[in-house]
Formats: sequence, C-alpha cells, structure tokens
Amino acid sequence: MELQNKATALWSNFFNVKMVQIRTFHMTWFAFFSCFFAWFGIAPLMSVVRDELALTPNQIGWAIIGSVSMTIFARLFIGWLCDRIGPRKSYTWLLLIGALPVMGIGLSFNFETFLLFRVLIGGIGAAFVITQYHTSVMFAPNVVGQANATSAGWGNLGGGVTQFVMPLLFSVMVVGFGFSEAVGWRLSMVVVGIIIFLTGIGYYFLTQDAPDGNFDDLREQGRMEEKKNVTGNYMQALKDPRVWILFVIYGACFGIELTVNNVAALYFMDYFDLSLVAAGFVAASFGLMNLFARTLGGLFGDNFGSLWGLKGRAFWLFVCLFFEGCALMVFSQMQVLFLALPSLIVFSLFTQMAEGATYSVVPFINKRALGAVAGVVGAGGNAGAVLAGFLFKNVIDWSEAFFILGVVVTAASFLAFFVRFSTRQEDEERANFAIANIEILRLRAFKANAALEEGLIAISKKNGSQPAE
Repeated sequence: MELQNKATALWSNFFNVKMVQIRTFHMTWFAFFSCFFAWFGIAPLMSVVRDELALTPNQIGWAIIGSVSMTIFARLFIGWLCDRIGPRKSYTWLLLIGALPVMGIGLSFNFETFLLFRVLIGGIGAAFVITQYHTSVMFAPNVVGQANATSAGWGNLGGGVTQFVMPLLFSVMVVGFGFSEAVGWRLSMVVVGIIIFLTGIGYYFLTQDAPDGNFDDLREQGRMEEKKNVTGNYMQALKDPRVWILFVIYGACFGIELTVNNVAALYFMDYFDLSLVAAGFVAASFGLMNLFARTLGGLFGDNFGSLWGLKGRAFWLFVCLFFEGCALMVFSQMQVLFLALPSLIVFSLFTQMAEGATYSVVPFINKRALGAVAGVVGAGGNAGAVLAGFLFKNVIDWSEAFFILGVVVTAASFLAFFVRFSTRQEDEERANFAIANIEILRLRAFKANAALEEGLIAISKKNGSQPAE
C-alpha cells in the first residue's frame, strides 16, 4: 500500500492541527499514552494490592506475565484489522472495549479474578500497533522514523507517568476523600477507564485513516486494494524472515521496557528500602525518558537512512541494542541508589532509542502489509516480556535476572545485521527520500515567495502606491 500526500515535515508543522496528518499524530500519541497509562496503572499500587489480596511472590510473577501475554495475540490481530477496516475504526473499538476491564479490575476479590482482569487489560497494549500504523501512512520516508518514534515514545511515556500519578491519585482517594485503601485503588482504576473511553470517542471524530480520506472511501474510488486481499498480504508478510528477526529484536528492547515497568517500583521498594511514592518516582525516571529518547532513535534512524540507505537504518538499530544490553548489565550490579538511578537512566535511553530505531525500519519491510509487519513486530515486544517475566517469579535474585537479560539483549543486537534489503528496495527508497526532500524545498520556496509578496505589499501600502505587476 502506497498512499499519497503524506506529510514531509513534522516539527515545522507541529501545531498546525488543521493538517489531518498532524492532528492524527497528536491523537495517536495521546491515545497510546492513555492506553499505556491504564495498562500499567496497577503496577505502582501492587504493594497495596499484594497486602489486600494476600498475593504470594509466585502469584505476583504470574500477574506480571499475564499483563503482557494477552497483548501478543491482540497485536497480531490488530495489525490485520488495521489493513482491513483502517486505523481510525480499529483504535476507536479498542479504546471503547478496552476501558471495560480497566474499570472492571476493581471487582477483583482474589488472585484468580485479579489475574483475569490483569490479562484482559493487556489487550489495550495493541494500541501501539495502531499508533505506528497510523503515523506510517501519514508521513513520508524522510520523517516517518521520527514520527513513529515520537508518537510511540510519548505514548510509552504513560508507563513512566503512571508510576507517580497513580500513587498520588490513590492518596487523594484515601486521604482526600477518606476511602479505605481497598476502595481507593479500585476507584483510581475506574477514573483511568473513563479517560480511555472518552479518548475512544474523540479518536473517531478527530482523525481519518489516510491523508486523502478513510479506507472505505478510498476503496470505493479504486485507490486502495480490496479487503479480500488483506489476508493474502498478511500471510505473505509472515513468510518474510526479516519480520521475525525484528520480532526478536523488539522483544529485546520493548519487551525489556515492559518488564521494567512491571517490576521497577517493587524492585526499588524491596532492594533499596524506598516508600511507595518514592519508589514510584524513581521507577518513573525509566519511563519518562520516552519524552525524547525514542524520538532520538527514530530521528537518527532517518539520518542514517539518508546517508546509507535502508542498511544504515539497520546498522543504527544494532548500535542502540548493543549498548542497551551493556547498560542493563551495569544497572544490575548497582547496589546503592545514587549509582543505580543514573545507570537506570542510561539503560532507559538506549532501550527506547532501540525501539525507535526498530520502527524506523518496519515501514520499509512490506508496504502492502504494513499492519501485518507492525503487528508481528509489536507482538515480539510482548513475547519478550512474557519470557523475561519468568525470571521474576522469585526463582532467582532480581538483580541476577537483570544481568541475564542484559546478556541476552547484547547477543540479540547482532541479529540486526540480518535485516537486509534488495538493491531494488534500496534504490526505490532513495528515490522516495529524494522526492520528499524536493517537496520540502518546494514548500520552503513557496513560503519564502509568499513572505516576499507580503513584504512588497506592506512596503507599497506604506509608500501609498501599488506594487509592480
């Protein structure tokens, strides 16, 4: 699928929400932010939930695994759904339906019911695939990496913000309104669910599937492939080994981020004797790096692509992933807070840059099945989190678990060298990149000419004469 009229600039038009591409960009990152916030909203409150429901360390481990397992299947499905009905309807339904288990977790009364809702909430993690899909169809090759990375990074930011906002919201419920702790954490999740539901309504009315319209309209006009071809393209994408290499690679970066989001607050409480709120703020520093780190990964991915083509994007992915693994091993050995915190931040920087670098490659694997590729690679992140979660079921010391993960990530980085492109693909994308840059120059020339004309008119009015024809 090669849609037309994609935006060739992001930052220069950043506040121009009249452009459907920019308006969609802002809606995608905010929707994903809301989903990510809800997805891990219960994590910083786990010490309260643990005490009330009398959860064992083994049961907490299963809850961690359950929270990310459902997302694997949801992401595989949602990629196919985006190709079929479009990202606008897909996101709307995901948000409206996903709000129900977010609010429903307040009905938990034992481990089994808590685990059930924790698994169901994981379905909203599929929001990531729609976010990457929607920005990929809205932005041209010269900026698609940074557009994807920024929308996803700011969405992932919800995982950091929730680490300190949820304990504060819980405190308001308990201290401010006088509810018991058992009611307080439940009402906090209800508030988050309502926000998710309202975001779904807003997404339907404020976005469209592509720059030129919605998929239904484009198919009627003969400008897109029919729905009946979607499944065939999906299966073709699944046969591409590069898709599965990126599946593993994304598990080694986003999968690690999901794992850290789930365990960070408890890790700093149990290993560094911090309070609930203090541990939440420290854990939040990991997720808050998404404010710019993932964007850097996509931005440098675009820059490497402009210099060395698609193979340059793959090489940049290797660099990010390799240093992520090294930084994680260093973090695992820190035993005092003033050393653990900066090493955590460095580790977070490379983790999120690796995520951005991954999705600066994804849009170029198979444009006819973009949803399939985005969905499978995205599911890899959750598959990695599920596997990593088994290390935190109180089988080994958590610091040792982090070290093992660092070794695995470092080894996985070398897989990036196997993400290769044909000469035809390289030449085609260089041409598309050049066209996008020409369009940027044309727009700049147009704006400069318009400014010059305005200046001449202003001068002529000041002198009381008409400008020369």
